[in-house]
Amino acid sequence: QVQLVESGGGLVQAGGSLRLSCAASGRTFRTYGLGWFRQTPGKEREFVAAISWSGDATYYADSVKGRSTISRDKAKNTMYLQMNRLKPEDTAVYSCAASPYSGADSPDKYTYWGQGTQVTVSS
Repeated sequence: QVQLVESGGGLVQAGGSLRLSCAASGRTFRTYGLGWFRQTPGKEREFVAAISWSGDATYYADSVKGRSTISRDKAKNTMYLQMNRLKPEDTAVYSCAASPYSGADSPDKYTYWGQGTQVTVSS
């Protein structure tokens, strides 16, 4: 069993930065691939970024590539998403998830989910 808790969301002006955190518990956490997804009302959950269990491989959606960095700290059981040059279209609820696969970009591949944290970018 893996439990995930996100933090770090908030209100930021366009062009600003935020760092989201995903704290995990559960002894198998370190063997899971991790990912970030986002969702706005009435839309499908959208892949944002993923990282392998080792942290050596990272994957990004085109919409955030070059503006975001995903990382994980195994010692702290925590994953991060640093988002820079934020845009109003980045506004969404961001959720972290754990998957037995590495680099999966489909929500169907993820087993465990956090509750999400709201990110709002004002223009």
